[in-house]
Amino acid sequence: MKRGSGLGFDDNGTPVLITAAEPSYDEQHRARVRKYLTLMSFRIPALILAAVAYGLWHNGLISLAILAVSLPLPWMAVLIANDRPPRRSDEPRRFDDDRRRTPLFPTAERPAIEARRHVEPHHDARGFGTDDGSD
Repeated sequence: MKRGSGLGFDDNGTPVLITAAEPSYDEQHRARVRKYLTLMSFRIPALILAAVAYGLWHNGLISLAILAVSLPLPWMAVLIANDRPPRRSDEPRRFDDDRRRTPLFPTAERPAIEARRHVEPHHDARGFGTDDGSD
């Protein structure tokens, strides 16, 4: 088979990527796990280095400085590991319009209560009122 630039191969004969598809979810997850493990791999050596520094120089400030630098590492590792690529413009957004939002506790629709017709009671000759409007 002929391999040339016209057939989607580069000069080395490897196929050229012709799609704009993003990496799969598994590849993105693996990359985030690698970043997490890389950052966390500095934590244990920093603790050991702080102990060695205190043993060599008997100076607690140097050890505390090393520990202070290593304290935000787990927090940073978790933030980086939980990060995802930014949303594309065609992806649906959540909570973008209040009119389409589903209520937390949905209830059945309730028609407005009609104003009650108030009938003035008619008085009979004895002074007693009746509600139905008849004498």
